Amino acid sequence: MAATSQYLTLGLAGETFGISIRNVREILDMRPISRLPHAPNFLLGMIDVRGSGYPIVDLRTKLGLPSIAVTEATRIIILDVPMKDRLVGVGFVADCVFEVTDIDEQAIEPIPEVGGTWQSDYAVGIGRKGEKFVVIFDLAKLMANDRIPDRRDAGADAPRAA
Repeated sequence: MAATSQYLTLGLAGETFGISIRNVREILDMRPISRLPHAPNFLLGMIDVRGSGYPIVDLRTKLGLPSIAVTEATRIIILDVPMKDRLVGVGFVADCVFEVTDIDEQAIEPIPEVGGTWQSDYAVGIGRKGEKFVVIFDLAKLMANDRIPDRRDAGADAPRAA
């Protein structure tokens, strides 16, 4: 019997990413975000959710992707992110949220080593859902890395395979 785990799948720049459902607190419609002066540019600011403040991270900026306008599908995903031996509540802005899905843990492949400077240290591996590939986030590494890829080096304007 194959061991499966549940992942929240979300869309960014036409690609599908997954976050372990164990880390997901809730999914919110986009709302106004209070800016924080002198914050890193991937940190959009803070929001209040039932009396608790959450920092909001723009996943596109964090991954070196170009910004886009907010749409009806844009969501804020409130997560428990492991940071320095504790869980911290953080909101991630995603282009859209697809579904909670089962992914076979045995079928998660390591990130391919193809040489060059592919920015992939934020991922645990690549899972499959049918014919689609799902890049599984490693939240601790994603948030530990404060380097924002330079868009000129990250190939943000290069065409992407579907």
